[in-house]
Amino acid sequence: MTDEQIVENKKPSLLDGWNAPPNLVTYSRIVLVVVFLALYIMAGAWGADDEAKRWAAAIIFIIAASTDKLDGWMARKYNQVTELGKLMDPIADKLLTCGALIVASVFAEFPWWATALFLIREIGITVMRFFVMERPGGKVIAAAWPGKLKTLFQCIGLAMLLLPLWVFDEGQSTPVWLQGYYFLTYALLYVALILCLYSGGVYLYNTFIGSKKR
Repeated sequence: MTDEQIVENKKPSLLDGWNAPPNLVTYSRIVLVVVFLALYIMAGAWGADDEAKRWAAAIIFIIAASTDKLDGWMARKYNQVTELGKLMDPIADKLLTCGALIVASVFAEFPWWATALFLIREIGITVMRFFVMERPGGKVIAAAWPGKLKTLFQCIGLAMLLLPLWVFDEGQSTPVWLQGYYFLTYALLYVALILCLYSGGVYLYNTFIGSKKR
């Protein structure tokens, strides 16, 4: 076997390209997750007095969620797609969305049963990624379109949930527009839950069944 063939057959290191600009964007998103969660917890649940922290938490969440598209675009445009990036990008997304869901459930803003289903799927698929990566010849499997669509619906729904629009409700009863807003918010989150479970099933199928048919 020639030196060129050895290089071609060598499994790429997970740390190759760790300092590539797209990965730096992913790291910054993880930092924003910590800041967001701290502000969200300090702001408190719906109707709390600290509206400024709630607005700040919502804005940082939106910024952090938006960087998901930025690092992916940079990696593709400048041909800097790395194994570490394919692994860390979905993990950063899960830290952001799952952290938001857990705090929302603690504050009784989102049901625990739905959060539990999100968490079971997200943690399970993350463990599966590491399992697949460690197999002989295994590579990090990038997120498929159902998972990406799930993340989109989830982020939009959570952003809407975080925004303290109750400050505009000065009456005794919730106005119709605000009722419609929260109906849409929860509809988006439940659609995200359906996509979450579906994409998890697709991932399992492609990993254990689809790969054997090839």
